[in-house]
Amino acid sequence: MKRTSCAGPDDAGARLDAYLAKGSLAPSRSFAAKMILDGRVLVNGRKAKPSSRLSEGDTVEVDMPERPAPCGIAAESMDLVVVYEDEHLMVIDKPKGLAVHPGAGRSSGTLVNALLGRPGSLSSIGGEERPGIVHRLDKDTSGLMMVAKTDVAHIRLSADLAARKVKRTYVAIVRGRFSEESGRIEVPIGRSPIDRKKMAASPTGRNAVTSFKVLERFEGYTLLELRLQTGRTHQIRVHMGYIGHPVAGDVQYGGAEGELGLGSQALHAARLEFDHPVSGARMSFESKPGAEFQEALARLRG
Repeated sequence: MKRTSCAGPDDAGARLDAYLAKGSLAPSRSFAAKMILDGRVLVNGRKAKPSSRLSEGDTVEVDMPERPAPCGIAAESMDLVVVYEDEHLMVIDKPKGLAVHPGAGRSSGTLVNALLGRPGSLSSIGGEERPGIVHRLDKDTSGLMMVAKTDVAHIRLSADLAARKVKRTYVAIVRGRFSEESGRIEVPIGRSPIDRKKMAASPTGRNAVTSFKVLERFEGYTLLELRLQTGRTHQIRVHMGYIGHPVAGDVQYGGAEGELGLGSQALHAARLEFDHPVSGARMSFESKPGAEFQEALARLRG
């Protein structure tokens, strides 16, 4: 895939590798330099050097090869709720029950299969099994996810996640009533020594921080708003179970099967805020929980 840009007056005298890294054509100067040395960058139709200086009006063409389809993962036609899309990224509203990527014993019917079935490119940073996947949601957690369409977008979004510049807000129905209006849980999380498929609070685990705010109280349950300050696997579910308020329906971490008519945990990624990886504009999206979550709330309010 070829992408073309034109050097403006502010770019006059800039090194070619720096120009590529400054724009949306490369994630870093070292990456840009490699593309230039590989002959993938032309200036006014001619090969150049990383140190070549640009003049106003120069046409810069970058050959971005198309990402091959991952081995063993089939593209599948599947309806997805795409909240936002441009040439750099997508925001998907993932339904409950949809796994994000293939895993042990599962090679089809995932979000990745559906993404591969759509036209356009996906970033290759996540490897063959996770093209475009910047972050993930559990199979039975619904809500908003970012998907990177280019490597540049993926690298910058991942860096912002690590720097805690991305704001992820969830809503959950949890067991028990909270006396406080808000709070913060800071408990390290690591792999469970008893069940390797689970995570657990562990003094030797990685730092994990979740903040919460009470939205509504019911008899025996509470509706919470939760903010991830870190992004550990199963973080909200582990933290809620650890403080004795497991997410309703989450049988893996202390909830009960079928409670409130739920088929799985009542956890939904409701808001997502981040800086656009190319323009820098602040973007914000919201999503309402699905029918099962809403029906559980209706039972509690009734």
